[in-house]
Amino acid sequence: MTAPIPRDLPELPPIPGVAVRLSPMTPARTVLPPTARRPTAAVLRALVALAAATGVGIELLTGSPLRALSHWSVQCGLLVAVVFAWSAVRAWTADQPLSPLVTGGTLLYASVAGLVHHLLLTHEVGTSALTGLDAGAGSGDVAMFTGLPEVTGPLLHTAVPLAVAADWLLLTRPKALRPVHAAAWLLGPLAYLGFTLARGALLADGSSAPYLYPFLDVAAYGYRSVLANALILGLAIYALAIFLVAVDRVRPNLLRTRHDRPRGRRGPDDRLDHRAHWDQPPENRISSPATSGLE
Repeated sequence: MTAPIPRDLPELPPIPGVAVRLSPMTPARTVLPPTARRPTAAVLRALVALAAATGVGIELLTGSPLRALSHWSVQCGLLVAVVFAWSAVRAWTADQPLSPLVTGGTLLYASVAGLVHHLLLTHEVGTSALTGLDAGAGSGDVAMFTGLPEVTGPLLHTAVPLAVAADWLLLTRPKALRPVHAAAWLLGPLAYLGFTLARGALLADGSSAPYLYPFLDVAAYGYRSVLANALILGLAIYALAIFLVAVDRVRPNLLRTRHDRPRGRRGPDDRLDHRAHWDQPPENRISSPATSGLE
């Protein structure tokens, strides 16, 4: 009597061209491309996180914590501190980098904080720059609307945004951002608009400056002008997001090494388009390659 044939032969090598079904308990490192430790990037990102945390900490200690946390620049500084500390840990432990949705959004928000401060606040530009209305007395007083000390102003509005941009250009791989990311990033400014309008409405009777920014001052200009300002700023932020995505598609890969070269010889019909080793499908590390003549 012939013994039944087992369904799985333990020592049978895999058949070429047949996909191997991975076990649910397969470690992630067997299917994801390997990542090398990057101590230099980890240290630099830790310094950026420390700078952002220092600026946020000074704001919280020298003024009202609730009012400080209501500013866009302080919220962005807190975001940069968390994201860059997390990225530093991943770079130090050779873990996979953070999602471009997170890192790109952090870059966009930090850039908006710096641009709004330097283009709309420090040059006494009020609502008239957006809707043509008179800015009014005192609208150009940055300290009145931001309350930032002399130390944290340059730190959160200049140093941190420049450091985030430098990290993106020099320490990250290109072609990771997508146009769909730009639409998702608009949720942050939209949520902040709702927050600042609700905060101003609640503090309208008990605060001398319920609105933190002159171009969002409903008490002075009404909802119609403020919403027009918000629409213009929203379109500008979206344009900046699309610009970052476009730059990411064409900027060079400064992290390319000899391990990033495409595997195999390239023929005239090859469409690798200079894709690096990290962009190739992961090889099968579960089973050994076939050595028999079985086809």
